Amino acid sequence: MSRKSQNKKKRPRPAGRGPSRPQRAGGSKKKSTASFVWAVVIAAVVIGIYYFTGASANKARDVPSLGNRHIRVGTSGAIAYNTDPPTSGPHYPTIVPWGVHQKPIDRGFQVHNLEDGGVLVQYNCDDCPELVKKLEKTVRGYPKFVILAPHPPMKHRIALTAWGKIDTLEAFDEKRITAFIDAYRGLDHHPRGRR
Repeated sequence: MSRKSQNKKKRPRPAGRGPSRPQRAGGSKKKSTASFVWAVVIAAVVIGIYYFTGASANKARDVPSLGNRHIRVGTSGAIAYNTDPPTSGPHYPTIVPWGVHQKPIDRGFQVHNLEDGGVLVQYNCDDCPELVKKLEKTVRGYPKFVILAPHPPMKHRIALTAWGKIDTLEAFDEKRITAFIDAYRGLDHHPRGRR
């Protein structure tokens, strides 16, 4: 063995240079455990935010599209839509104003509003001023792309519709309603090149 290699072996490790190699392997294990714990904590926080912000409240059901064909005003009664209220299909070439409506909206207008990125919140009840008041307050929080209107023909008390999406409720659920509106409001559904 040469003198150089003997000096290397015998030379003591200077103070403050850190642990020897075997000890570092243990430190590496501690680091990976800490990384795993942090990953679990971050995942828990993300899931908590998802549930507490209402994202999980969106219970929308997908509905197959019936297309975007324009029809003459007053002719939507002859159309067999696949949901009530409708979520797509033949519709009139114009929309109705966003906001609160006191009278039912013809299906042909409803569908065009949906195509333009609208969400419709509709209700079916004879004497429910408290429900209507709560729905109005929710809808008034959105200056554009949301409509509230009565819709007497439907079977459910409340229906939320967007293009190709529907959710129905029997009682007011603000978190669920706002989650639906926030998820679909403002998404344009015109075929490319047509407005």
